[in-house]
Order: sequence, then C-alpha cells, then structure tokens
Amino acid sequence: MERALVQITLFGLLLASVTTLPNKDDWDIYSFHINSTVTSRYATTVITSRVANRMDESKEIEFHVQIPKNAFISKFKMFIDGQEYDGVVKAKEQAQQQYTEAVSRGENAGLVSSVGRTLEEFKTSVTVAAHKKVTFELTYEELLKRRLGKYELQIHAQPMQPVKDFKVDVYIHEKAGINFLEVKGGLSTKALANAITKTVADKQAWVYFYPTEDQQKTCDSCGDQSINGDLVIVYDVNRDTSLGDIKTSSGYFVHHFAPSSLPRIPKNVVFIIDQSGSMHGRKIQQTRIALIHILNDLAEDDFFGLITFNSDIFHWKRELVQANKENLDSAKTFAREIKDRGATDINGAVLEGASMLNAHPREGSASILILLTDGDPTTGETNLEVIQSNVRGAIADKFPLYCLGFGFDVNFEFLEKMSLQNNGVARRIYEDSDADLQLKGFYEEVATPLLTDVTMIYAGGTNLTQTNFSQYYNGSEIVVAGQITDNDKETFTPQVEAISKNSRVVFSDTDATVESTGTVSDSHIQRLWAYLTVKQLLEKELKLSGPEKENVKKEALELSLKYSFVTPLTSMVVTKPLGENTDVLHKPQEGETPQTRQSPALRQPMFFRMGHTSRSSSVGYTGRLNDSDDGDACLSADDFEEILMLSTIVPDRPTTGPLFHRFLLKPENQSLPLCFDVTGDVYLKLLHHPSRELSVNGELDSVAHGGFKRIVIHLKTDQHIEVDTKGITVREGQTVTRHTGQDLITVGSVTAIRRDKEVDVAAGDTRMVIVIHEQGDKEFIWPVIRQQPSDNNVTGMLALKPAVYEVQQTHSTKLKIKDQEIDVTRANAVDYSIVSSPTLDCWLMSAESALQRRLDDFIVTQL
Repeated sequence: MERALVQITLFGLLLASVTTLPNKDDWDIYSFHINSTVTSRYATTVITSRVANRMDESKEIEFHVQIPKNAFISKFKMFIDGQEYDGVVKAKEQAQQQYTEAVSRGENAGLVSSVGRTLEEFKTSVTVAAHKKVTFELTYEELLKRRLGKYELQIHAQPMQPVKDFKVDVYIHEKAGINFLEVKGGLSTKALANAITKTVADKQAWVYFYPTEDQQKTCDSCGDQSINGDLVIVYDVNRDTSLGDIKTSSGYFVHHFAPSSLPRIPKNVVFIIDQSGSMHGRKIQQTRIALIHILNDLAEDDFFGLITFNSDIFHWKRELVQANKENLDSAKTFAREIKDRGATDINGAVLEGASMLNAHPREGSASILILLTDGDPTTGETNLEVIQSNVRGAIADKFPLYCLGFGFDVNFEFLEKMSLQNNGVARRIYEDSDADLQLKGFYEEVATPLLTDVTMIYAGGTNLTQTNFSQYYNGSEIVVAGQITDNDKETFTPQVEAISKNSRVVFSDTDATVESTGTVSDSHIQRLWAYLTVKQLLEKELKLSGPEKENVKKEALELSLKYSFVTPLTSMVVTKPLGENTDVLHKPQEGETPQTRQSPALRQPMFFRMGHTSRSSSVGYTGRLNDSDDGDACLSADDFEEILMLSTIVPDRPTTGPLFHRFLLKPENQSLPLCFDVTGDVYLKLLHHPSRELSVNGELDSVAHGGFKRIVIHLKTDQHIEVDTKGITVREGQTVTRHTGQDLITVGSVTAIRRDKEVDVAAGDTRMVIVIHEQGDKEFIWPVIRQQPSDNNVTGMLALKPAVYEVQQTHSTKLKIKDQEIDVTRANAVDYSIVSSPTLDCWLMSAESALQRRLDDFIVTQL
C-alpha cells in the first residue's frame, strides 16, 4: 500500500491520558485499555484504544494523549483495515522537510503543547471508512523518581464516552520487596472504589480498574460525557541493606541507593526571595505563607539566612544565625512584611547568598542555597551568561543552588542551566491556589540531608551514568546504571563513599544483593540505562557550549535513535493511509509558554492568529491593506477575508521589557504573511459597525502568555456584553447579569451563547465566534469573524484587508509596499484560529509599515 509520511514528535510521560472527542452518533470507542508494567522502578505503559466508525460514510477519528514531560514515547502504531502503520524515530533534522511542507500547506504542525503542570498533549487523527475500525497503540517508558519516600505512577483516563471494554491493568515487580502500596486519585473514590482491586504479594503487586458502563456515567470524577480522572498508584520498596538494591541483566546493571537509617546532617540554608514588582498580589502572599511554614520546619541545629531583593538587596540579618525560637519569630515577622516593588537584580542577590554561606563554614553540616524568582534579571548585571559565570565562581561546587521559577514569565531555561551548573535543580512553581504548598513541598524534599559528597564506585563497570552527587536527602534516591565489563559479575564490585554527619562512611559490597533478573530477553535494565543516560546527557548539553556541547548532543541523539526514544532531539515519523494530512509534532521544552514547539531551524517567536476560511481554503483570518490613507482600514464585502491575529512573547527571548504581542497580516498573493509587534498593555479597536451601532474592543492579556483577556461588545450607550474566559457579563443600564452556563443571551439586536470552548455572537448580518483557548493552567480568548457584514464602512483591526507587497529581488530582507522599501526579518507565527494551530513563516516589520498607517488608529483608551 502506498503511504503518506506523518512526522509525530512526542515526548514525556508517566501519566497517560487517552482523550477522544466524538459525536456519539458518529463513532464508538468500544475498547480502551491501559497496561502498565513496573520493574525495578522502570515503568512501561501501553495505551490501546479501539474505535469503530458506525456511520454509513467515512469519518475522521481523533486520538488524544496527555503525557507527562519526563517520559519517552518509544512506540506508536495504528491498525486500520488489517494494515499496520508503525512509527519510526528519526533525527529531527531528517524530518525537517515534512515539517516545513506541513506548515506551508497550513496543516497540523507542532501539535504538542503543555496542558498542565506535568503534562503535554499529543493529538493525531485518521480517516476511517464506513463501518470500519481503527486501533491506536502508544507505548512510553519512564524511570519512576522517588520523592518524600514514595514512587508515584499516575494513569489518567478520559475517553469522553462510556466504553464497554474499559480496563486499567498495573503490574509492579520489585525484587527488593514492596513495603506498601496505595491507590489514590479521583478515580479511586466513592462510586468507583469497588471497581478497583489491588493485591500485594511480597515482591509483586497488581492493581486492576474495571469500571462498568454505568459506573463510568455516574462516578464523582466523571464529566458530562463519561469518565475523566486519574489513578495514582503510590508505593515504596523494602530497604534491607545499606548499599541498596542492585539488579543485573544481559551485561547491564542498575543500582538504587537510598539508605534511611542515617543521622540527619544539620544544614545551613539561605533563602533568596524575589520581591520585585512582578511578584505583586497572590504570588507574594503565597510566598510569605510558604516561607513561614518552612521556617517552622527548621531544626534547632540548623543555621539560616533570609534575603529579599528587587533592584536592592535586603537582609533580615547579614550573617547566618541558629534556628532557635527567638530568631525564627523574628524571621517570621520579617517574612510577613515582605512587600513587592522595584526591579530584579538576580546576580547581586545570588552572589550575596553565596557569600553568606561561604562566610559560615561549619564542619558536619550541609549548605543549601534556594532562589525564588518570577522574572528575568532587569537591573544590575543582566547578561545571563555573565550571571551564570559569576554564580558558578562564587559557589565553586561547595553547595547546591536550587532555583524555583514562579509562573511562566520567568526564563526557566536560564534558571535550569544555572541550577545544573551548581549541582542543583530548577523547579517551576505554578500560579495556582496551592502555590504555597508547592514551595513547601519542594523544601521538604531537601529539608533533611543525610549524606554529602556522595561518590558511587563500580570496579568492573563501564559506561556509567552520573556517579557523583553533592548531597543525598532523606526520602529521595540515587540511581546509577551502567554496563558490567565483559559481563563478568565476579569482578563487578560496587561501593559508595560519602560524608555522613560526623565522618566519612563507606558502603561496601559486603551488604550487597546483586541479583540477576534472569531471562536474556529481559531488556528493561538496558533500556533503563539508556533512558537515564539520555536524560543526563540532555542536562549536560544544556550546561555546555562549543565542541563539547555538540559532542554530548551527538551522543544523546545516537542513543535516542538506537532505543527509539522520542526526545527533544528526535521526531517520530508515522505512516498513514495515502492522502492523509501530515501532523508534525515537536516537544515543547520545560520553560516554554504552553504553546507549540517549533523545530530547531524554525525557532522564532510564537504567535496568536485569528480568523476562519469563509472564502478561501487557507487558514487564518486574512485581509487586504486598504489603498485609502484616511482613517482605519475599511472592510469591503467584495474582497473581505479574515485576517490576523495575536501572538505571545517569545519564552526563550529576553523578556526584560514590557510584554509584546505579535500580529499577523495574511497577504493577497504571497506565501509569507506580514507580522508586527504591539508592545505594552493596550486596548484594540477590533470592529466598528456604524450603521448597526455596534463596536467591539479587546484588552490584550498582559499577564498570561496568550491573546485577549476581555472582549467588550457595545450596542448602545447603556448596553454592553463583556466576554472573558469564564463567562459573559451583560450590562444594561444599572443592571449587571453574569452568565457562566450555556445560556442563550439576547441584548438588543445581539444574541450570544457560551458553549464549551467558544462564545457565538450574532448581530444581524455579522457573526463572530470568540474562542476560548487553553495553555496549561492559563486561558485566553480571541475573536473570529464567521460571517462578514455587508456594510463597506466597517472599520477596526478585524477589517484589515490582505497585504500586497513585492519581495525585492536584489535584497531578500526588503519588501516593497506602495512604492516604499521596508526592512524586514524572517519570523514565525502560530495560527490559533483553528485547533491545529499551524506554524507559519512571516516577514517581521514595524506596525506602521505593515499597516501603512499609525498604530494609534487601532488603539482605544478604554474598552
């Protein structure tokens, strides 16, 4: 069979969610299975969804998977009409042509996006003939990480319709023995509790979840259509030996080291808290609450310091002091009075914190530096590489630096690199109601150091993963994997050296239990080694530069390809039946705005665009620049097409200045649209329809990365309809009514109805849809014209007409518009007017050049 190639870049997971959004009368998910096997903390999960098209015509059937960010997808298959379509992992550059071609055709490109704190979403679809079936099968792998004394395997199920054959099977095999096992999550309570069976038998455990169709409809965690929630299997293993748990198989080994019967080491900790103006509101409130909780958890033999900073540095005390009651009470008072104001001097603050720790050497203690910030450096030293070099020199490998990035405005990649360079980690703190608990939870992970300067030694071992660790904390675990030289276990001798509270300690092989997993075909330890090696190489690559960086990247790529892992360096190419559109998917890195991830060659600012295709098969909202220079661009019924619209600030670009938004103008006869930036908080005139006394204005969202925060529709002086992500507010004179349900609202000549993810607005011959778009835990809205008004006098941003330009042949960075030569640069735009959000190339220029008039003509002073 002839095949069309589809490149699907996927990444990450331990939490799997299969989501399909069918019309019940169109197609039926008749079987839905999740099978997860965990061996030596390495989880392999297979999701299988079987769908039948019950209709008398072909239907497009979608497959959605929500996947955690820390796993590697290793297989994806589709079975259609007896034909198997397999995924093949390739280097991302090899698949670049399919990506570029898909973008140019306006097809689905970059459809991997963040959908939560730990999740990404993958979506693909295939056309299934009448009365035929399709099976989707996805496999992913992840090493479970121990935190606070437990491992967690999360499985999320959201088929969005009752499924006759619905089951989740989890099998856990741990040769060390299972200490405890619990089942939590939204699918484990009340109505569904009796659908769960768990069995623990020493070294093995089974969890089965088989809800009936009736249970899927009535459970506490069920949505309107069906089941929607997660199971969380929580467990830990026995730890009988001080050296830990060592397993071997086919010449590979894995060593899990987590001693617990050790005295805690007193710590010296300095907290560096950002109190710049961007921390205003709930951020600073939650920081104060968390800090007070953390101070309560300090032990009396701990010493601590507290610094807050904006453009200046504020000390609670200039030296570390003991965590006695008097000092803790004073520090809590200081914490309660932290106010947000000023700029952000990260360099000065971190160097001051390092100086405080360096000035307080204490034998038998462990030092820790913790930075909390929500923004980029905006004052003092602002060059990121210089800051990283300064911090690295000040710390000099003497203690770890942990960076907590609050929200999505922060340059997370900068914080991650700075943490990794100093033996720490970076963690994002999400702007939710539990942000204070997130802060406290992170602190608890590092609150109890048990060992410092940990060195893992393996005589007779080679190709080892990381073997040196600055600190080991109670409730965590150190994992090392490698190969046994010539597979000679007789000469393989593991040993651990470290510093405990009062002395250097050695954990030798006298207590070791080196067990073979048995079968030659059992390759999970080899795959665990490859997984951990690739993960650590990707982290190492982030820290390096020049030839070293390229060598590490090459090594990570080779392993990713060998073991068919979909990583940030690879893409999965999947065959589909001939004629199917190409989905090209790239993984978003942690720290990006929850948006589409673009290929390395196309990494440019990400944009938000709006519109539809009433007169053209091309995606987006298009228009033509009016030849008239008088007033706003005007809309003509003869040549009206949709235009635009908005983007967000580039997450990995410097964001020290005001937030900017990018707009996109689709051209009349050119392949590349025009784009321009609007900086700051502005209100835009979207549409003005004089003959209908109708005007529409929008407020750009200056906080969340996205589109509009509010859109207000004005009818008469005293009639207004305001739309936001949560509902519709109607104001008629002094009467204000709030609608959050799916109500049909009539105000004068305008009707509006809020559906699941859109608000449909009709006013005579004008039809507009305001789409609600989600990015992780943020939402924004944007308008799309569905039916153009017949009046030629309609003005506003949505009334712009298609751009007309010429590319100057003698200079590829100049365009000619109305006999004017304009300097441009190449950029990208993501079109959010359709679900697939394709990435488009564009010519970036000034707003005045693109609009051929002043930007102020499209700005209003109030909504």
